[in-house]
Amino acid sequence: MSVEDWYKQLPIVTRTYVTLAFLTTAGCALEVVTPFNIYFNARLIFQKGEVWRLLTNFFFFGSLGLDFVFHMFFLVKYSKALEEGSFRGRSADFMWMLLFGGTLLTIIAPFVNIQFLGSSLTFMMVYVWGRRHPYVNLSFLGIFNFTAPYLPWVLLAFSFVLRSSPVVDLMGMVAGHAYYFLEDVYPRMTGRRPLKTPGIVKAIFPGEEIAVHAAAPQQQPQPAFPAPGVVPPPGQQQDHPHQQ
Repeated sequence: MSVEDWYKQLPIVTRTYVTLAFLTTAGCALEVVTPFNIYFNARLIFQKGEVWRLLTNFFFFGSLGLDFVFHMFFLVKYSKALEEGSFRGRSADFMWMLLFGGTLLTIIAPFVNIQFLGSSLTFMMVYVWGRRHPYVNLSFLGIFNFTAPYLPWVLLAFSFVLRSSPVVDLMGMVAGHAYYFLEDVYPRMTGRRPLKTPGIVKAIFPGEEIAVHAAAPQQQPQPAFPAPGVVPPPGQQQDHPHQQ
């Protein structure tokens, strides 16, 4: 598959984010813009009116090098996995998840002095993906195996080993857990869905609801007994064996 075909096959929200991230990072590398013009700064945003910083800080991932490739790998892998998986046919809901996470990270950022929030938003995607795939087995460098919900914690521990600041990862985990609880856990407890996608966001993706109903995918069988702390999917019954 050519790079062009691979790029065109990316789902719309993932493709847009990856494109903006690449163009922004490349623009800084080529000195078309500088990181000083796009980093998050609450004073410049609210006192000087430089509101573009609310968005641009999510698109810069450092210099064009190995670290950038590493971040793009995680961004593409888990953004695509979510948009084609649990958000399949619901790109508006996926966009709303990113907007919710971005807003929460923006609120936290001034208190922890973080200027670029793209890595935290990517880590949020990793967290949500892991929580929604509790039975997927992963391996860390072939050293040990673990299930997907533990992936954020493994990456966090790896950051400690490399003596990197854990703040960026922890912020992503906080945002991811807040979304997971409000979208997947709280509605099952109360019957209310506080993060229902607004109509203005759905209007960006016209015809999506029709496409979802037309596809009507069959539900895949789920394990009868979810792992501890894992919320079963909607409509799944927990049938217990009977004594004959």
